[in-house]
Amino acid sequence: MSAQPLRLAVAGLGTVGIGVREGLAKHQAVLSQRAARPLKVVAVSARDRHRDRGVDLAAYDWVDNPVELAGRDDVDVVVELIGGADGPALALAKEALGRGKSFVTANKALIAHHGGELADLAETNDAALKFEAGVAGGIPVLKALREGMSANDLDSLHGILNGTCNYILTVMEREGTGFAEVLEAAQKAGYAEADPSFDVDGIDAAHKTAILAALAFGMRPDFDALSIKGIRQIAPIDIAHAADLGYRIKLLGLARRRNGAVEQRVHPCMVSKDTALAHVGGVTNAVVATGDLVGQTVYEGAGAGAGPTASAVIADVVDIAHGCRRPAFSVPADDLKALPTLDPMELDGNFYLRLRVVDRPGVIAEISSVLAGEDVSLASLIQRDTAETDGVYVVLTTHRTNEGGMTRASRKIGELDSVLEEPVMLRIERFDQ
Repeated sequence: MSAQPLRLAVAGLGTVGIGVREGLAKHQAVLSQRAARPLKVVAVSARDRHRDRGVDLAAYDWVDNPVELAGRDDVDVVVELIGGADGPALALAKEALGRGKSFVTANKALIAHHGGELADLAETNDAALKFEAGVAGGIPVLKALREGMSANDLDSLHGILNGTCNYILTVMEREGTGFAEVLEAAQKAGYAEADPSFDVDGIDAAHKTAILAALAFGMRPDFDALSIKGIRQIAPIDIAHAADLGYRIKLLGLARRRNGAVEQRVHPCMVSKDTALAHVGGVTNAVVATGDLVGQTVYEGAGAGAGPTASAVIADVVDIAHGCRRPAFSVPADDLKALPTLDPMELDGNFYLRLRVVDRPGVIAEISSVLAGEDVSLASLIQRDTAETDGVYVVLTTHRTNEGGMTRASRKIGELDSVLEEPVMLRIERFDQ
């Protein structure tokens, strides 16, 4: 093969960075064929050059300041695997794209917060901005939306976008154990970080949802527009009641377009056992996208880890080797819209509410009065004894009602003297509505 190599610089040599290096080395011959030219790492950067990473990095030039990688004459493409929405990652992105060098990243926070600005910079300087690895790991869902579904008008997508949360909820259902116990086990098994906040509080899934919405609807990523709620409040009783009602609890990222505006949210919700996502367990990710021509499509696979994420990074590099300069968010950056955001409190839906209350006459009447005051109509109500001696559980579901009214009712009910702990409210997602 006589073509000149595509020369790469890799910033960040953690699990994914080493995975990219190993993937390039392992499949060197076939990648050269698929890219129609060799792919060659020439320089690397990381915080600690003396750390033992289990691989020989002597063949690469080491640069202490990652931003300097963008200024090297022997680098065609910069691969950023540092992480973080700002700091060195953002500085490197701006420097590389500003110099007309293509930029590949697995950094979902960077794209969720600065994707519009970086897309402008890439197109101004005729460079590629690629971030397939930022959403759902090894599942090529961004490529599917950008290319495979380009003939469709997309109106909604939703998915399981965080493997840590899905693993926790799966184990809680299987073993009947509480959130804190399962989280601790997940940390010991390496499925959750020492500080799990970004995962269990929904931030990681929200970054990915912002990117998916931007790509699907031709809009600038707008992370601040998302309504975000995590899974800390989910208890085994909620999972048991969901099962009794024909549902499973999943943390979903959702983006839906309604009358020229966009609903974007991440929240734990109940999904029917008849849906594809209800059967996605463990650390697996899945995304469901709906187009006007193709209907519903489902993408499922490994959402994290060195191999799957490196696979997506290398696939982006191969695209660049073929000269791909497709707009990062499907349409030219100048045409990206700033769509208005729908306030979740103005939307309607069905809801589940779990309460622990004093076991005495009149309590249900108090609760019903509050609900009636917010025009909430009950679909079902179940009272169940608890192991505690000072209360019983009351679980109710509603007919379709306004979310703002339901939220106010939940807050008012929580303030009643007869209610012993903060209510847990979950939306029952019905994707046919």
